[in-house]
Amino acid sequence: MSGASARSPSALDVSDMLCFAIYSAGHAFNRVYKPLLEKLDLTYPQFLVMVALWNEDDRTVGSLGEALLLESSTLTPLLKRLETMGLLTRRRDPADERQVRVRLTAAGKALKARTRDIPGCIIDASGLSVDTLRRLQADIVKLRENLLKASG
Repeated sequence: MSGASARSPSALDVSDMLCFAIYSAGHAFNRVYKPLLEKLDLTYPQFLVMVALWNEDDRTVGSLGEALLLESSTLTPLLKRLETMGLLTRRRDPADERQVRVRLTAAGKALKARTRDIPGCIIDASGLSVDTLRRLQADIVKLRENLLKASG
């Protein structure tokens, strides 16, 4: 953290805050993703839903929310929009009417092929090696887990 030792511990400067570095990096990621996803008519949160479904189709809304760390109240509007776009369907689980299952449509499955170049574009934009990005991701995931544990 730049110059942190020269300041009093109670002085705050956003340039010294890890949380701000991660927050602003998230915004920078969104700026890189935006033009790539506009070609697919998807927002970044919608893209995350699709990626989760491409990895595991026919799952409950609850399991999707857990995978994406999203509350049902946030996830439901995303799913409704993707359903309106014809990319997925939502149906009550016949085995348990309390559960809603989400499945990709043929159009939703076909969309995956159009996302093939996105990871490479993100890697290129980062200016970092794949190994560095993997280590960084692992560190950030561990940080997130620790923070979630500490927050109860």
